[in-house]
Amino acid sequence: MRAVQAGEFGGPEVLVVRELPDPVAGPGEVVVDVAAADVMFLDTRLRSGWGTDFFAIELPYVPGGAVAGVVASVGSGVDSSWIGKRVSTPTAASGIGGGLPIGGYAEKALAKADTLTALPEGLTATQAVALAHDGRTALAVFDHAAVQPGQWVLITAAAGGLGVLLIQLARAAGAHVLAAARGAAKLELAERLGATAVVDYSAPDWAAKARAATGGAGAHVVFDGAGGALGEAALTVAADGGRFFGYGAAAGQFAVLNQETAAARGISVYGLFDITGADIDWQAIARRAQEEVVAGRLEVVIGQTFPLDQADRAHAAIESRAALGRTLLTV
Repeated sequence: MRAVQAGEFGGPEVLVVRELPDPVAGPGEVVVDVAAADVMFLDTRLRSGWGTDFFAIELPYVPGGAVAGVVASVGSGVDSSWIGKRVSTPTAASGIGGGLPIGGYAEKALAKADTLTALPEGLTATQAVALAHDGRTALAVFDHAAVQPGQWVLITAAAGGLGVLLIQLARAAGAHVLAAARGAAKLELAERLGATAVVDYSAPDWAAKARAATGGAGAHVVFDGAGGALGEAALTVAADGGRFFGYGAAAGQFAVLNQETAAARGISVYGLFDITGADIDWQAIARRAQEEVVAGRLEVVIGQTFPLDQADRAHAAIESRAALGRTLLTV
């Protein structure tokens, strides 16, 4: 099979298409004929050599933590009725809440049978793989936030795959959405999806402008997908007694927040692991995300797709901060 392999850490150019042996399903596993693979910001960071203290990646490796396609074969202990079904799934080494995001940039990928989500009629493989991580996380974060009608909600990295879903969920809940992103194209996308107000966080005074957009009171809920200094600035936009959810690191790292300041203002701060606890039924939430899309209540924004042999271009697009919504590889 053809697969994209990183033989060393470095820039996008280290991603090379090679012929590799077809994977074989072990106990509890399946092999998926891949139609589309998700490309995450984390993929680009790992390829550069970041995070080796936390992710035990051995070179060479095939990146990619989620795929959609058709089950081609099953291992022992797996119901053979899965064969031929359209599915989306984390790869076998990946998974929500842990594991390595590897193995997806290939014509065939291994997955654990208990992570498979069958695709409903009306959902495409590209929509499904775009939801594989973002759909689950968006609903888990949003459910945790308990957004109320009339509240102001600030969303950073608002034009990313997760941000665009949160905009729609917040608007459907009757909230006022303040979308923060970089550049006119991303702000226009946020407005099209229903953002009440937008702010470009490439401006040095963006946080002050964001707070002013709420009438000065601040945002009752902050969804921070940017992290880093942008996430730290977003905390200043939160209203006293508000809730701050930090789940992303699009700026390069998670936000390091002043917990004393947050506590003094009565702001409740939740990190990624507070949000995505072990008590979540990830399969149920994945199906719910798919159903919302099929019913037309959620729009999946796939900003750019690349063929397998252009994985380097997909990574370059994400690293340039030019990508809108999800970035995918198609096989």
